[in-house]
Amino acid sequence: MTTTDVALFDASVGETPAERNFRRELDASVTGFKVSAGEFPEWPRADGSWPYDAVVVTGSQAAVYERESWIETLAELVRDLHELGVPILGVCWGHQLLAHALGGCVGEMDAYELGYSRIERYDDSPLFAGLPGEFVAFESHSDEVLQLPPGAVELAGNDRSCQAFSLGPTYGVQFHPEFDLETARSVTEKKRGDVPDQTVKSVLAEATPERHAETAAAARLFDNFLTVVDRVNTQQTPAVDD
Repeated sequence: MTTTDVALFDASVGETPAERNFRRELDASVTGFKVSAGEFPEWPRADGSWPYDAVVVTGSQAAVYERESWIETLAELVRDLHELGVPILGVCWGHQLLAHALGGCVGEMDAYELGYSRIERYDDSPLFAGLPGEFVAFESHSDEVLQLPPGAVELAGNDRSCQAFSLGPTYGVQFHPEFDLETARSVTEKKRGDVPDQTVKSVLAEATPERHAETAAAARLFDNFLTVVDRVNTQQTPAVDD
């Protein structure tokens, strides 16, 4: 079986467990690029070729609408890759960056969404194959996708915001299917001062091994995404003459 080569665009700022978490969940050959520090892969060649089969964009402490040079460069790159049909998965900030880069709108929420949340599926997307109509995922964001890019389909949501969308083989999910329990607790602790203390206390009390185990269904989307990547690559492989 051919190994899938994934370019991981780590948009988190500073030392974080982002790359470790995604490497754990992605059953693929992963090459990491710390894009928030200005580290990018080579651009696609004039003939459209590129050395990776797919892209995953992580979360970040930044806002996609900040006029940082690395954010603008990343937005330009994902637009080019999207136009070439390279499958892309954006998670949390990555979800927002994809929406922003492809013509949607991202803005601040009225209140932070933090902790375990129920997500409702709206569409039978291959990204959610095998997942129930409702599932639990961990959330940590204060911005949201207010308007989807033209032609995009909303795949999932809750009473707070759009939780997933697709535009061809480009997908965004607002929640964090890659978080382990340690990361969920650590991220929550770091929100002190940004959210009410009672909220932090409540989320930490809920962050138990039993509760976090409920997010396992959401993590299945990584395997589903790689299945989509395989299908796209198979369709794009030229036929070999006998």
